[in-house]
Amino acid sequence: MKPKLGQHFLFDQVILDKIIDAANINDDDTIIEIGPGPGTLTVKLLEKANRVVAIELDRLLHHKLVQRFQNNDKLQLILGDALKFDFGSIGKFKVVSNIPYQITTPLIFKLLKNRDNLTSMTLTMQKEVADRIIAVPGSKAYGILSLTVQYHTQPLEIFSIPPEAFRPPPKVKSTVINFRILQTPSVEVSDPELYFRIIKAAFNQRRKTIANTLKSLYGEDTKGFLLLSDINPTHRPETLSSAQFANLANVIKGSKG
Repeated sequence: MKPKLGQHFLFDQVILDKIIDAANINDDDTIIEIGPGPGTLTVKLLEKANRVVAIELDRLLHHKLVQRFQNNDKLQLILGDALKFDFGSIGKFKVVSNIPYQITTPLIFKLLKNRDNLTSMTLTMQKEVADRIIAVPGSKAYGILSLTVQYHTQPLEIFSIPPEAFRPPPKVKSTVINFRILQTPSVEVSDPELYFRIIKAAFNQRRKTIANTLKSLYGEDTKGFLLLSDINPTHRPETLSSAQFANLANVIKGSKG
Protein backbone atom coordinates (compact mmCIF):
# COMPACT_ATOMS: atom_id res chain seq x y z
CA MET A 1 0.00 0.00 0.00
CA LYS A 2 1.61 3.26 -1.13
CA PRO A 3 1.24 6.18 1.29
CA LYS A 4 -0.01 9.46 -0.16
CA LEU A 5 0.96 11.62 2.79
CA GLY A 6 4.56 10.59 3.39
CA GLN A 7 3.84 7.78 5.84
CA HIS A 8 5.88 4.63 6.15
CA PHE A 9 3.82 1.76 7.50
CA LEU A 10 5.28 -0.53 10.12
CA PHE A 11 4.53 -4.21 9.49
CA ASP A 12 7.16 -6.05 11.56
CA GLN A 13 5.12 -7.97 14.16
CA VAL A 14 7.97 -8.33 16.64
CA ILE A 15 8.59 -4.59 16.65
CA LEU A 16 4.88 -3.84 16.92
CA ASP A 17 4.72 -6.08 19.99
CA LYS A 18 7.70 -4.25 21.51
CA ILE A 19 5.90 -0.93 21.02
CA ILE A 20 2.82 -2.29 22.76
CA ASP A 21 4.94 -3.52 25.67
CA ALA A 22 6.68 -0.14 25.97
CA ALA A 23 3.33 1.69 26.06
CA ASN A 24 2.23 -0.14 29.24
CA ILE A 25 -1.43 -0.30 28.20
CA ASN A 26 -4.08 -1.28 30.74
CA ASP A 27 -7.51 -2.70 29.95
CA ASP A 28 -9.19 0.52 31.13
CA ASP A 29 -7.06 2.85 28.98
CA THR A 30 -8.21 5.06 26.14
CA ILE A 31 -5.54 5.08 23.44
CA ILE A 32 -5.21 7.65 20.67
CA GLU A 33 -3.47 6.46 17.52
CA ILE A 34 -2.48 9.09 14.97
CA GLY A 35 -2.01 7.93 11.40
CA PRO A 36 -3.10 4.29 11.77
CA GLY A 37 -2.57 3.59 8.06
CA PRO A 38 -3.58 0.00 7.29
CA GLY A 39 -4.26 -0.76 10.98
CA THR A 40 -1.38 -3.09 11.86
CA LEU A 41 -0.73 -1.36 15.19
CA THR A 42 -4.46 -0.72 15.68
CA VAL A 43 -5.16 -4.46 15.88
CA LYS A 44 -2.73 -4.86 18.75
CA LEU A 45 -3.97 -1.76 20.56
CA LEU A 46 -7.53 -3.12 20.49
CA GLU A 47 -6.34 -6.32 22.16
CA LYS A 48 -5.01 -4.37 25.16
CA ALA A 49 -7.01 -1.16 25.58
CA ASN A 50 -10.55 -0.37 26.62
CA ARG A 51 -10.99 2.09 23.75
CA VAL A 52 -8.97 3.19 20.74
CA VAL A 53 -9.47 6.50 18.92
CA ALA A 54 -7.68 6.38 15.56
CA ILE A 55 -7.26 9.61 13.57
CA GLU A 56 -6.52 9.19 9.86
CA LEU A 57 -6.15 12.02 7.34
CA ASP A 58 -6.12 9.90 4.17
CA ARG A 59 -9.68 9.24 2.93
CA LEU A 60 -8.83 5.97 1.19
CA LEU A 61 -7.03 4.58 4.22
CA HIS A 62 -9.88 5.70 6.47
CA HIS A 63 -12.37 3.90 4.21
CA LYS A 64 -10.32 0.69 4.33
CA LEU A 65 -10.08 0.94 8.13
CA VAL A 66 -13.86 1.33 8.39
CA GLN A 67 -14.27 -1.84 6.34
CA ARG A 68 -11.66 -3.76 8.29
CA PHE A 69 -12.94 -2.86 11.76
CA GLN A 70 -16.66 -2.39 11.10
CA ASN A 71 -17.66 -4.90 13.80
CA ASN A 72 -15.35 -3.62 16.54
CA ASP A 73 -17.16 -1.30 18.93
CA LYS A 74 -13.96 -0.55 20.87
CA LEU A 75 -12.63 1.50 17.96
CA GLN A 76 -13.61 5.06 17.06
CA LEU A 77 -12.32 6.01 13.61
CA ILE A 78 -11.97 9.69 12.82
CA LEU A 79 -11.29 11.12 9.38
CA GLY A 80 -9.36 14.33 9.93
CA ASP A 81 -6.18 16.21 10.73
CA ALA A 82 -4.67 15.39 14.13
CA LEU A 83 -3.19 18.89 14.30
CA LYS A 84 -6.75 20.27 14.31
CA PHE A 85 -8.32 17.61 16.54
CA ASP A 86 -9.81 18.54 19.92
CA PHE A 87 -7.90 16.21 22.22
CA GLY A 88 -9.62 17.80 25.20
CA SER A 89 -12.83 16.04 24.15
CA ILE A 90 -11.43 12.57 24.88
CA GLY A 91 -10.91 12.58 28.64
CA LYS A 92 -7.84 10.82 30.04
CA PHE A 93 -5.78 9.18 27.31
CA LYS A 94 -2.45 7.74 26.20
CA VAL A 95 -0.98 8.15 22.72
CA VAL A 96 0.61 5.21 20.90
CA SER A 97 1.51 5.94 17.29
CA ASN A 98 3.83 5.59 14.37
CA ILE A 99 3.33 9.27 13.60
CA PRO A 100 3.82 10.88 10.19
CA TYR A 101 7.36 12.22 10.42
CA GLN A 102 6.60 15.59 8.82
CA ILE A 103 4.27 16.61 11.68
CA THR A 104 6.25 15.19 14.62
CA THR A 105 7.26 18.42 16.35
CA PRO A 106 3.98 20.39 15.97
CA LEU A 107 2.03 17.29 16.98
CA ILE A 108 4.05 16.79 20.16
CA PHE A 109 3.57 20.45 21.08
CA LYS A 110 -0.18 20.18 20.47
CA LEU A 111 -0.43 17.04 22.59
CA LEU A 112 1.51 18.68 25.42
CA LYS A 113 -1.04 21.50 25.48
CA ASN A 114 -3.50 18.78 26.53
CA ARG A 115 -1.18 17.32 29.19
CA ASP A 116 -3.81 17.58 31.93
CA ASN A 117 -5.56 14.61 30.28
CA LEU A 118 -2.49 13.03 28.69
CA THR A 119 -0.90 10.22 30.70
CA SER A 120 1.90 9.10 28.40
CA MET A 121 3.04 8.98 24.78
CA THR A 122 4.84 6.17 22.99
CA LEU A 123 5.83 7.47 19.59
CA THR A 124 7.80 6.14 16.64
CA MET A 125 9.63 9.02 15.00
CA GLN A 126 12.61 9.98 12.90
CA LYS A 127 15.82 9.32 14.82
CA GLU A 128 17.09 12.85 14.21
CA VAL A 129 14.06 14.33 16.00
CA ALA A 130 14.28 11.74 18.78
CA ASP A 131 17.92 12.68 19.34
CA ARG A 132 16.95 16.33 19.73
CA ILE A 133 14.22 15.44 22.22
CA ILE A 134 16.46 13.40 24.54
CA ALA A 135 19.58 15.56 24.07
CA VAL A 136 21.59 16.74 27.07
CA PRO A 137 23.52 19.99 27.57
CA GLY A 138 26.73 20.15 25.59
CA SER A 139 25.49 18.13 22.63
CA LYS A 140 24.82 19.52 19.16
CA ALA A 141 21.26 18.20 19.21
CA TYR A 142 20.39 20.05 22.44
CA GLY A 143 18.11 23.05 22.04
CA ILE A 144 14.60 24.47 22.21
CA LEU A 145 12.88 21.14 21.48
CA SER A 146 14.92 19.32 24.14
CA LEU A 147 14.17 21.90 26.82
CA THR A 148 10.49 22.26 25.96
CA VAL A 149 9.74 18.53 25.92
CA GLN A 150 11.87 17.81 28.98
CA TYR A 151 10.11 20.59 30.91
CA HIS A 152 6.79 18.74 30.62
CA THR A 153 7.85 15.09 30.24
CA GLN A 154 10.45 12.50 31.00
CA PRO A 155 11.40 11.12 27.56
CA LEU A 156 13.09 7.73 27.33
CA GLU A 157 14.53 6.14 24.21
CA ILE A 158 13.17 2.58 24.01
CA PHE A 159 14.74 1.13 20.85
CA SER A 160 15.65 1.88 17.24
CA ILE A 161 13.85 0.50 14.18
CA PRO A 162 15.66 -0.32 10.93
CA PRO A 163 14.20 1.07 7.66
CA GLU A 164 13.41 -2.42 6.35
CA ALA A 165 10.73 -2.87 9.03
CA PHE A 166 8.58 -0.34 7.13
CA ARG A 167 6.77 -0.36 3.81
CA PRO A 168 8.04 1.51 1.93
CA PRO A 169 11.39 1.75 3.78
CA PRO A 170 12.14 5.34 4.84
CA LYS A 171 15.48 6.93 3.98
CA VAL A 172 16.05 7.73 7.65
CA LYS A 173 16.42 5.71 10.83
CA SER A 174 13.54 5.56 13.31
CA THR A 175 13.36 5.52 17.10
CA VAL A 176 10.63 4.73 19.61
CA ILE A 177 10.41 7.20 22.48
CA ASN A 178 8.23 6.84 25.57
CA PHE A 179 7.20 10.08 27.26
CA ARG A 180 6.01 10.08 30.85
CA ILE A 181 3.99 13.23 31.48
CA LEU A 182 5.23 15.04 34.58
CA GLN A 183 2.70 16.16 37.19
CA THR A 184 4.86 19.21 37.87
CA PRO A 185 7.46 20.71 35.52
CA SER A 186 11.01 19.36 35.71
CA VAL A 187 12.31 22.74 36.91
CA GLU A 188 10.66 25.36 39.09
CA VAL A 189 10.11 28.72 37.42
CA SER A 190 7.98 31.59 38.64
CA ASP A 191 7.15 32.66 35.09
CA PRO A 192 7.10 29.84 32.50
CA GLU A 193 6.45 32.27 29.64
CA LEU A 194 9.62 34.18 30.55
CA TYR A 195 11.58 30.91 30.84
CA PHE A 196 10.70 29.89 27.29
CA ARG A 197 11.23 33.41 25.94
CA ILE A 198 14.80 33.30 27.25
CA ILE A 199 15.40 29.84 25.81
CA LYS A 200 14.05 30.84 22.40
CA ALA A 201 16.22 33.96 22.28
CA ALA A 202 19.28 32.01 23.40
CA PHE A 203 19.00 29.29 20.76
CA ASN A 204 18.04 31.59 17.91
CA GLN A 205 21.73 32.47 17.84
CA ARG A 206 23.25 29.36 19.37
CA ARG A 207 26.75 29.96 17.96
CA LYS A 208 27.06 33.18 19.98
CA THR A 209 27.73 33.43 23.70
CA ILE A 210 24.76 33.44 26.05
CA ALA A 211 25.49 37.09 26.88
CA ASN A 212 25.29 38.13 23.23
CA THR A 213 22.15 36.12 22.49
CA LEU A 214 20.21 37.75 25.33
CA LYS A 215 21.30 41.34 24.69
CA SER A 216 18.30 41.85 22.42
CA LEU A 217 16.09 41.23 25.46
CA TYR A 218 18.01 42.83 28.33
CA GLY A 219 20.67 45.09 26.84
CA GLU A 220 23.39 46.15 29.26
CA ASP A 221 21.69 44.31 32.15
CA THR A 222 22.34 40.93 30.53
CA LYS A 223 25.80 40.28 31.96
CA GLY A 224 24.65 41.22 35.45
CA PHE A 225 21.69 38.84 35.29
CA LEU A 226 23.96 36.03 34.16
CA LEU A 227 26.51 36.61 36.92
CA LEU A 228 23.74 36.72 39.54
CA SER A 229 22.59 33.36 38.17
CA ASP A 230 26.12 31.88 38.42
CA ILE A 231 26.29 31.56 34.63
CA ASN A 232 29.49 32.38 32.76
CA PRO A 233 28.52 35.06 30.19
CA THR A 234 31.04 33.66 27.69
CA HIS A 235 29.44 30.19 27.59
CA ARG A 236 27.24 29.17 24.69
CA PRO A 237 23.53 28.42 25.16
CA GLU A 238 23.87 24.66 24.47
CA THR A 239 26.11 24.28 27.54
CA LEU A 240 23.40 25.46 29.95
CA SER A 241 21.11 23.01 31.74
CA SER A 242 17.39 23.50 32.23
CA ALA A 243 18.10 24.27 35.90
CA GLN A 244 20.45 27.09 34.87
CA PHE A 245 17.91 28.55 32.46
CA ALA A 246 15.29 28.30 35.21
CA ASN A 247 17.54 30.06 37.70
CA LEU A 248 18.23 32.82 35.18
CA ALA A 249 14.52 33.28 34.50
CA ASN A 250 13.79 33.50 38.22
CA VAL A 251 16.58 36.03 38.77
CA ILE A 252 15.29 38.22 35.94
CA LYS A 253 11.71 37.91 37.15
CA GLY A 254 12.78 38.81 40.70
CA SER A 255 14.72 41.85 39.55
CA LYS A 256 11.67 43.23 37.79
CA GLY A 257 9.40 42.72 40.76
